[in-house]
Amino acid sequence: MITFGGLVAATAVMFGVVAVGSILPVLPTGAAVSATAVLAAHYSPLAVPAVIAVGGLGAYLGDAVTFAICRAGGEALTRRLRLLRTDWKLAETVRERLQRRPVPALLVSRLVPGGRIPVLLAAAIVGLSWRTFIVSNIAAALLWSATYSAIGLLSRNVFPQPWQGVVCAIVVVLAAGQVASWVQKRRQKARDAGAEVTP
Repeated sequence: MITFGGLVAATAVMFGVVAVGSILPVLPTGAAVSATAVLAAHYSPLAVPAVIAVGGLGAYLGDAVTFAICRAGGEALTRRLRLLRTDWKLAETVRERLQRRPVPALLVSRLVPGGRIPVLLAAAIVGLSWRTFIVSNIAAALLWSATYSAIGLLSRNVFPQPWQGVVCAIVVVLAAGQVASWVQKRRQKARDAGAEVTP
């Protein structure tokens, strides 16, 4: 049985994991939101929107700190802090998307493994204003939190016990992240191989 105190504690831990994991991409932020949504749904369906809001707030706070770091130090600082894992080049298409439609660009960057920090760095380099970032990222962070909450709720409907739904949500999110990362690396290798062949 999930108690109110237990749910509050789980939500607080989730907030911390999401906020820190949005700055240093070493924590499973999506899995934390999914697992907490499962617990919230077992306590009361009315608690799920609170989890989405808190998860979105943690994501928003972490993104704001990361954006500030990118604006202050650019690519050199993000490399020194090891926020970027791979070589990165600012594509012209990313520039255009950020300037014309920042909300979809920020949302997609949150859902693609390893895509968030390069897009935030691109946003800083192209001079996306704080005002635009603040407004645009609200929707992106909330939609991201809602997406991962929905993944957790789907697993909750399959399993009767809260811990089973939590484990399933974590496994599904981590597995999906690994598969997406693997596909992304394969595509990058194919692009690099094509670039070497092209005279």
